[in-house]
Amino acid sequence: MKAVVFYLLTIIACLYGKRFRCDYKHVPAVDGWIKYHEVPANWREARLRCHLEGAKLASPLTEELKTALRGLIPAGDDCGVFTGIHATFSRGDFHSVEGIPLWKIPHVWAANEPNNDKDEESCLLMTSQGELADVSCAETLPYLCYKKNTPNMVVNSCGTIDNYYTMDHRTGSCYKFHRVPRTWSRAYMACAAEGGHLAIINSETEAQVMKEIFAKNPGGKMLGNFWKDVAFIGFHDWNEHGEWLTIEGQTLEEAGYAKFSGGEPNNSTTGEFCGSIYRNGMFDDLWCENKYAFICEKSPDSLLCEDDQ
Repeated sequence: MKAVVFYLLTIIACLYGKRFRCDYKHVPAVDGWIKYHEVPANWREARLRCHLEGAKLASPLTEELKTALRGLIPAGDDCGVFTGIHATFSRGDFHSVEGIPLWKIPHVWAANEPNNDKDEESCLLMTSQGELADVSCAETLPYLCYKKNTPNMVVNSCGTIDNYYTMDHRTGSCYKFHRVPRTWSRAYMACAAEGGHLAIINSETEAQVMKEIFAKNPGGKMLGNFWKDVAFIGFHDWNEHGEWLTIEGQTLEEAGYAKFSGGEPNNSTTGEFCGSIYRNGMFDDLWCENKYAFICEKSPDSLLCEDDQ
């Protein structure tokens, strides 16, 4: 059955190779896809979320794109949305996240803007009328992400354009090993943004899959000063300090695999409240705020549209 599902998804990938992901709206006028994020975030979080979703924090780079963006801002939004135009690298030097300077972007300022209030406004928002205003990057606002179409962009058998995700037929899931280390919370965010979740180990077979994934990612291929024999995965003590549950609320035993390495979990020097896995497929507890590699898991159809399935 898993093999049949895989081949069906492969056919879907070929038929719908120009699609991006279903939480984005395709806008032919700008040859791309746009997503409105209704949950407000500060500018840095908004930029990161768009980046992790495979897109850019949207800016009104052209009149056509401005019109498309305005069309996705809900009626009655009086606060505006963050754009990708910022001066966080050099105060006063506004560029889009694509590196386009503000003077090359067609724009109209809102009344009494820009004013750099309290000398701390280094990010730009766009109002529902399409006007710009400078604001503090620490403000929380909704935002839009934009993915421009590219000639070679094809949805693969994992239901994503991210070819670092690979299918394993033994489990029916797709996995991605992230060599760039993040805290557990940031790792959780990265996996969620990619349409998946931190990997949950449900069997001895899946633990073997983790060992094989680790073997393809030796420490010498990971840049940076961090411990490279462990990776964050999807279990946590849920701040109860002693009871380990998956991110889906199951005990490890209920999930199907609960093998800790010898002497673990030991809450070494206190503070090891996040789940991880060793290269040998055994579990460990780790410091949540330290940065380590991590493994994401996603269903092949998690980003496909209903009419694709």
